[in-house]
Amino acid sequence: MTDEADIRDRFWADLSSSPFLMVGLKGNAEHSLPMTAQLDPQANHCFWFYTAKDNRLAPGGPAMAQFVAKDHHLFACIEGTLVPETDPAVIDRYWSKQVEAWYPGGRNDPNLLMLRLDLGKAEIWRADLSLKGVFKMMFGGDVRSEMKGKHAEVAL
Repeated sequence: MTDEADIRDRFWADLSSSPFLMVGLKGNAEHSLPMTAQLDPQANHCFWFYTAKDNRLAPGGPAMAQFVAKDHHLFACIEGTLVPETDPAVIDRYWSKQVEAWYPGGRNDPNLLMLRLDLGKAEIWRADLSLKGVFKMMFGGDVRSEMKGKHAEVAL
């Protein structure tokens, strides 16, 4: 497996175990918002978010998402385009009691909006040092060689 494929696979594995990202619209001065991605293992070209029609992400358009793995060994910045997801089957597929808790009207809440992030490119960094690298860092040694192959710009 190439370094790029390994990094991409690690990204998807880490995102599936902790699907929380900060998402913002490009060119917008507003801060990014924490969002929970709804993932489909067969659709590694997009992911979905439940939100509200009055949310600052609702207009959609070019967007950026930032991800930090829960062990802090992988970081990613993802570009894509937010678009409304209008397919009721997709909205129903990810509906759960946890999602319903955010919508007083349940699945038929008039303010419910699902957005799909169609993924473009991502820049991904792995920060997992070997034991040797950890000792180098502890004693002020050069760890740059440890990080070779642990950064990639990939198409998702």
